[in-house]
This record gives sequence, C-alpha cells and structure tokens, in this order.
Amino acid sequence: MATLVAVNVGLPQDVAWQGKIVHTGVWKAPVTGPRRVRRLNVDGDGQGDLAGHGGEQRAVLVYQLDSYRHWQEQLGRDDFVMGQFGENFTVDGLPDDQVCIGDRYRIGDAVFEVTQPRVTCYRVGMRLREPRMAALLVSHGRPGFYFRVLTEGTVQAGDEIIKLRTGPETLSVAEVNALLYLPGHPREQLARALRIEALSPGWKASLEALLSDVGGGGNVGLTAAAAGGPPAWTGFRRLRVSQVRAESETVCSYTLAAADGGTLPIASAGQFVTVRLPRPEADAPLIRTYSLSGAPGSAEYRISVKLESQGAAGGWLRDHAAPGLELEVAAPRGVFTLAGGTGPVVLVSAGVGITPVLAMLHQLTAMRTRRRVWWLHGARNSADALFIEEVRELLTRLPHAEARVCFSRPLPTDRAGFDYTDAGRLSADLVRTLGLPEDATAYVCGPEAFMADMVQALTEAGLSRAHVRTEAFGAQADLTPGIRADALGHTPHPPEHQGDGPVRAMVSFSRSGLTVAWREDGPTLLELAEACDIPVRWSCRTGVCHNCETAALSGAVAYDPEPLDEPAPGNVLLCCSQPRTDIVLDL
Repeated sequence: MATLVAVNVGLPQDVAWQGKIVHTGVWKAPVTGPRRVRRLNVDGDGQGDLAGHGGEQRAVLVYQLDSYRHWQEQLGRDDFVMGQFGENFTVDGLPDDQVCIGDRYRIGDAVFEVTQPRVTCYRVGMRLREPRMAALLVSHGRPGFYFRVLTEGTVQAGDEIIKLRTGPETLSVAEVNALLYLPGHPREQLARALRIEALSPGWKASLEALLSDVGGGGNVGLTAAAAGGPPAWTGFRRLRVSQVRAESETVCSYTLAAADGGTLPIASAGQFVTVRLPRPEADAPLIRTYSLSGAPGSAEYRISVKLESQGAAGGWLRDHAAPGLELEVAAPRGVFTLAGGTGPVVLVSAGVGITPVLAMLHQLTAMRTRRRVWWLHGARNSADALFIEEVRELLTRLPHAEARVCFSRPLPTDRAGFDYTDAGRLSADLVRTLGLPEDATAYVCGPEAFMADMVQALTEAGLSRAHVRTEAFGAQADLTPGIRADALGHTPHPPEHQGDGPVRAMVSFSRSGLTVAWREDGPTLLELAEACDIPVRWSCRTGVCHNCETAALSGAVAYDPEPLDEPAPGNVLLCCSQPRTDIVLDL
C-alpha cells in the first residue's frame, strides 16, 4: 500500500541566483497535522511562475521516496529533506514507471487524478544546487507527476493512498514523459496518449504537434522553432540584386536573384532572409533580417527595407545596392508562415509590417483560395502606404475577401472609399465591428505596441490566442521564467567582462545588430547572450525543454552536455552549446 509520507508547502520567495533575483515557490517544507487540499492548491502553498506550475491541471506535485534514494546515490548526497524536489506530496510508492496518466487515487477524504509528468525547469536545480538536475530527472525517467484535485478534502502525513482506477491506455508517467522529451516519438504511442481524457491540455497540444509533424527533424512538440524543415542552404550564399524599386519615401524594395543564374529554392510565405553587408571600417559586417515581400514560388526573392535616418543597413543599401551588386544572403527561415486548411484568415499589419502578410496574400491568391480573407492594414496616408496597387489587384482575385485600410493622417488628395476605408488608426474598436469568426487564424506584423493591441483585440473578438500569430522584426520577447522584470529590458551591448583568453570565434546576434568575441573556455551561447542583454528564451538550461532553440544562420557549435533530443537541422540549443566556428544567430 502506498503512503503519503509528507505534505510540503511553501510560499514564493525572492532568491538570488547568478546575479539575478528569481521569484520561486520551489522551497517547500513539511507541515504537521491535517492540511486542506483545494482545486488549485494545498492550503499554505504557492507557485512563483503560474505559467509553468500550478493551476487546476498542476495543483499538487508528487515525488517518491524511492527517487530520493536514487538521487542520494547518484549525486553522493545525504542532506535531502522532505520537499527537496519542490513537491507537495512526498510518497512511499507510486513510481513514475507504474503510475499511469488518468489514474485516480483517494488520500484522506480527497480524490486526485494524474494529469501529466512534471515539466522540469532550472529551479529544481537551484534548490538542489545541481544545475544539471532538469536533464537528469528526464534522462533517468524520474520526473514526478502532477495531480488534479477531483474532490477537495483534507490530507496528512501517514494517510494511505488508495487506488480507485487505472487510467485508460495504461501509459505510465515515465512513458509519456519520454514521448515528449526523448528521441523517437512513436506515432502509435502518441495516438494512445492523446486518447487519455485526463492528460492536461498543454501536454495534449505538444503531443498533437509531434503527431502532425511531417518529419522536419526537430521536436515541434517542444518548440515552434523546429517547424519548417531544414534551410535550403547552409551559411551565406551570394545573390545578385536584379531590381531596385522605391515603394515610398522611406521604403525601398530589392529583388534578389541567384548569382549563377539558377533557380532559387521556394520560400514559404511569411519567411525572412538574413543579409550580411560589408563594413570595411568596422570589425564586423552588418547583419540584418528582412521578411520576403514577394510572391512565394517566384524565381527571385524580394525584400523591402525601411530607410531610417539612423539605419546603418538601410543606408548602406540605399547608397550601394544597384542592379548587378552581389550580396551575401542566408537561406529563408522562420515559422511565421501561412498554415494550410480551409478556415478563415485575417492578415493584419501596420507600416513596413505589411511585408510578410503581403507574401501570404500572394500565396492565397496563387492557390485560388475559397477561404474567407480579411485584409487589415494601417498607415499614415497614401504617401506612406506600401504596395497599394499590388494589394488592390490581389484582393480582386479573391472571391471572399474584405479589406479595411486605415489612414491615421489622410492627405487632402487621399480619397475615402478608394485609397482608404477608414480615417484614424487601425484600432481594437474597428476590429470588434468586423464580426470575425472564432475559427479564424490571424497573422499580425508591425510595431510592438501595435501588435500587442491587435492581439488583445483579436482575442477579445473571440479568436483563440493560439490562432493569433505575430512576427516581430527585432528581437523576440524574453522568456525567462521567474526572473524579476527589473532585471530585464536593457539595450544590447558587448559583454562587460570577456576574460583574457584568446578569441576563438566571433558571435553575431543578427536581430540585435551586435557581434562580439567568444574567448577560449568562454560561457555557453545563452550565457553570452545574457551578458550582452540580448533577449533570450529558456527554462531548463540543460538541453531538455528547447525553449532556447534558435536558428544558426551560419557556423557550428559543440554541446556540453549533449541535449536529450537534437534541435532541428540548422538550429542550435543555446543553453548547452559553445561556438566551434564564427556563428550568426537569429537573435
């Protein structure tokens, strides 16, 4: 008979870690006497990061005495206390390789259901002073698991754990954990897991992504960065400027063809290319990323560049990019791409953010789609608006298209009902009047504040947040769970302390416009990016979660430790890698 050995609780606290402050509830301690368990938590307990822990599906974390013994032996430790692994219930019995998703248990007068394995992150390693712990929990098949509370009640140490039923499909916690995190992902097992009603929605979404994957080579269950297949070529290739065209006073398009006269690989609508421009007066070239604005499948690529007064790359292109000039260009990348299907599509943009959604409009037109399409665009006026005639012509070829073009400051010569449909900004109030169907998928690109407003407006209009996709031209938003916000948001800069060792590689962060030296025995690429205040995304920091998976536009890395599952071809895991050569990262 399994037994509840300890009930552990702890409220979130601020903990110093690597020069930052982490808000975390991983420090749990046992309590004496009965304790009430409610739908969202154990009384007296709390989580510091509700995006990754807690909530109805993760109300109670369970870990086993047998795993305590395992880690004491593996790590050579004898200082563990109950709650050491951040668990609410320390139990004798209920091993991960025998407990199944959907199992139900009675403890005291409460009833629980197993919903998912623990999602391991760096904070359990903080508590244990063992940074590898997130990877070790997965690789050793001992993650622990979460309970959902079916019947609220009171529990206490010493209670027997009575099994009420075995979960359908009899897939153990360890098996489901391996399905997501370890290589292989057998389709039959994925389908079985998805038939388990008790499996949490987050895990279902990850396993559904793996089941629908067409074999791109990465783990799409962990990160969207693994979608899209391998790049068409490695590193940078020379492309020739075949045409230069001014789209407005501040935006110019450059059409690029294969320098050898061959055919360029087909890019997906919404993808981008990275251009490396010479800068003889500096230590490193200019590296910039631009969305493709032309029709997918055409023989050439078109990029459209905003010529800002302080923009070094735009200024260089304005001064030098004439037909016949050859540029170094990395292969098309990106997962902000038009999804298949027959559902409605909403294309939303402002300013030069029109470029990737214009490519999507081209693709919908080429497909002769019968899908309902909404084209929503904001600009100041006709002098500032881009691709007006091109968009108008494409929309006439779509039988179920509706366009709303908003001019915030129309010129006296701009014609309402022809040049634009609405005076004023493209706003949430306008979006609410459109009657967008809830099953629509929206693609949003533009300034950061604009995208935030549009995401909120579209979700308030009934669209699922998972079906509102965004693309930022600059660095993507941070994902640094638990790190206090006042430690983030600085302007990217070279690292303050680079050491004295010889330079072994140059690391370029393409979206941040920064190239820095990596010295012998230097940090991981993630740690280097953090030292430069480059926005980064991570959770485990040991090669498990793939949140840090990033496109490497050129160059190669070495891993230590080796990741549990390889990133997609052309991508790297920043948290456990160091550069072997000069490298350009999409950060």
